[in-house]
Amino acid sequence: MVTAKKLNSERPVFPFTAIIGQEEMKLALILNVIDPRIGGVMIMGDRGTGKSTTIRAVADLLPAIEVAKDDPFNSSITDFELMSESVKKAVENQQEVLTEYKKVPMVDLPLGATEDRVCGTIDIEKALTEGVKAFEPGLLAKANRGILYVDEVNLLDDHLVDILLDSAASGWNTVEREGISIKHPARFVLVGSGNPEEGELRPQLLDRFGMHAEIRTVRDPETRVRVVEERSNFDQNPDECLAANAAQLEQLKKKIGDAQQLLPNVVLDYEYRVKISQVCGGLNVDGLRGDIVINRAAKAYAAYNGRTKVELEDIEKVIVLCLRHRLRKDPLETIDSGDKVRTTFEEVFK
Repeated sequence: MVTAKKLNSERPVFPFTAIIGQEEMKLALILNVIDPRIGGVMIMGDRGTGKSTTIRAVADLLPAIEVAKDDPFNSSITDFELMSESVKKAVENQQEVLTEYKKVPMVDLPLGATEDRVCGTIDIEKALTEGVKAFEPGLLAKANRGILYVDEVNLLDDHLVDILLDSAASGWNTVEREGISIKHPARFVLVGSGNPEEGELRPQLLDRFGMHAEIRTVRDPETRVRVVEERSNFDQNPDECLAANAAQLEQLKKKIGDAQQLLPNVVLDYEYRVKISQVCGGLNVDGLRGDIVINRAAKAYAAYNGRTKVELEDIEKVIVLCLRHRLRKDPLETIDSGDKVRTTFEEVFK
């Protein structure tokens, strides 16, 4: 008699701690996970530099979330900002809402996606004949409380990018058809990636991303060999590779979880806030989004390092990530490498 071996239906994910180099991209993703209000991250870099692998790996670091059972919006039962209308009504009426724990959703948005696929659709016929709001949730509903990843975001239709950025900023998605309106929570970390050779996003859209990480192909031969070996080991025996990284992964998971708990208690001195705004003014950054994002990112980095007060090094670590993509006024200009931001930072702070 042959006993069938139980198969693991989940596809193994390359461990985050096994990713070598690309520190800027990894830091930007971790900070957005600690505080999703930073506003997402745009990752631009050469082909084959591990952008998709890293983004999928960061989702695997996050602790499971408690959601209302069988709810298509991953509704929380404690936070009204993260509840669908039906769950909110049940909670307000003090009805029992069953819950379950699930992995933080990681949603890929395909390049050819339509607006209906992204936002969801309303069945007008059913609404008119049966008098019910028949809503078919889209990718924004699925991504609530998770990560929404758009590869080649610079090739996506500007109208769709606008919708994604609006939802990411407001935390809500509204669908209106023929006088019928449905609203649901859609709070997620928006991650876009692309190759600058295929064109940049318009400055107005780029500014809406909280951070901008640049990655380059590793040139050092020894580092390249290590990257290839790690990938080969994972492809040959994923379980062994995951086991070898298990301790580091748990340590990083705990560090991120602790930072999320600590974040509300982190303070940023008024003197530093003034200097941050001085840097933004000196660089002629339009609007106040840059100031806000630096404040949030510096606090998240301080929390990540177990501190409740932001220090100079925290601001220095995040300021280029938060500002470099906000300096471009002309769509034909290239994005600053960060030198202008660093120079102005040195002048103002040091």
